[in-house]
Amino acid sequence: MGLISIVIAVAPAVGPTISGLILNALSWRWLFLVVLPIALVALVIGSRLITDVAETRRTRFDILSVLFAAVGFGGLIYGLSSMGEAAGGGTHIPPLIPILVGALALGAFVFRSVSLQNQDRALMDLRPFRNRAFTISTLLVIVSMATLFGSLILLPLYLQNVLGMNTLETGLALLPGGVAMGVTAPIVGRIFDRFGPRPLVIPGSILLSASLWGLTTVDEQSSVVLVIAIHVALSIGLGFMLTPLLTSALGSLPKNLYSHGSAIVNTLQQVAGAAGTALFITLMTTGTASALAAGSTEIAARAGGVHTAFVWGAFISLLPILLSFFVGRAPDSSKE
Repeated sequence: MGLISIVIAVAPAVGPTISGLILNALSWRWLFLVVLPIALVALVIGSRLITDVAETRRTRFDILSVLFAAVGFGGLIYGLSSMGEAAGGGTHIPPLIPILVGALALGAFVFRSVSLQNQDRALMDLRPFRNRAFTISTLLVIVSMATLFGSLILLPLYLQNVLGMNTLETGLALLPGGVAMGVTAPIVGRIFDRFGPRPLVIPGSILLSASLWGLTTVDEQSSVVLVIAIHVALSIGLGFMLTPLLTSALGSLPKNLYSHGSAIVNTLQQVAGAAGTALFITLMTTGTASALAAGSTEIAARAGGVHTAFVWGAFISLLPILLSFFVGRAPDSSKE
């Protein structure tokens, strides 16, 4: 899990650096052109090398659950991102409408999943949430991923729009955090094997929260070195959390729920990242609009918007500290 966490956490962390290198010399379209051959190579290699490691069986594919999930998750994320546009007066649909539609669709998805899971026909079996260790660990993963992606989208905007850095400088400024997370992940895996999750998750959540509170202090006069140092601390805190949380979440389940637990965690990771991005951008946009309306200069208003987003993120980060004390070690023996 430590090695897997490198991919999960470090890939988006080094993304801004690679993007900065590309955008420094080429147009934004090359961001997608560069990824295309990588995706094709991954498709070919994956189709040849990835094999089944467990028994498979035929099950019915529930189309209705897919539609409910797509509308539900899509509606919530679209609604959150539309709140930022609404603050700038650029949205055609009130954000409350897609959020409400998304919430209703997710409710229908949960109801249908619960009704089908006893017949072993659910698209996503929700019985893993009956496991306390899985639920707590998954909640912490959600907050961690939302914080990771939210800060990764916000910091480049702050460095460029407030401190005046170019894309290459911005990418290089965020590289130390990605390196720190990559170095931390496998080491954390070894520590977890010896001491369990709490000695890692508790200090990790505290460091995560302290870093976000530190980011609430940055403004248009802040030093780039200070921002880099805080980002490195934030990345280390996340590195301390992700590996033990993923291990505890999946390791606490019986064998028959492994696939569903993995699907739940992977789905919520992606949704949390998208929701965190939308939420942080919305808060930044709203804060910037309020500062401009109050007569602030454009640079000061942008700094104020970033401050607003990080203040909310800092308050949200207090929740993982509380939940971290309830994280338990996954059982050593496999359960049937």
